[in-house]
Amino acid sequence: MNTTDQVQSRDGYSEKWQQRFAFFDEHGGPNSPTFKPAWLKLPLRQRIKINANIIAFFFGPIYLFVLGLWKKNLTLIGLLLAVSVVAEIFYSATGFAYAKQLDLAIGIAINAFYARTTNFAYYLKEVKGEQGWNPFKGC
Repeated sequence: MNTTDQVQSRDGYSEKWQQRFAFFDEHGGPNSPTFKPAWLKLPLRQRIKINANIIAFFFGPIYLFVLGLWKKNLTLIGLLLAVSVVAEIFYSATGFAYAKQLDLAIGIAINAFYARTTNFAYYLKEVKGEQGWNPFKGC
């Protein structure tokens, strides 16, 4: 797909998604060597827009299904269930006094992961045509 085709195919996306896609096109994903220096040069609001998705933070499992990222979402839900089961076994076996606080911290960490990975995962699906099971790709 040449550059002209990519620009034409992005007309249906909001300005926010177009900016994210353009940044990822130019600098690659969060694990590429040119991403972080370019990202750090952006103003704070632009950095948040590129690297985090607020909707995914609050509604991650639902939002990824809406975006069509069902494979990555099923993987994350499986990991979430596994972490929950292991945590409950740990709490039961040890009588851990801070179970509620640890559950809250785990929940926030999972929500932050959804927020941090959604934009690049959607870019991979929509622009590159990659729809895999690995939610960590490019992180």
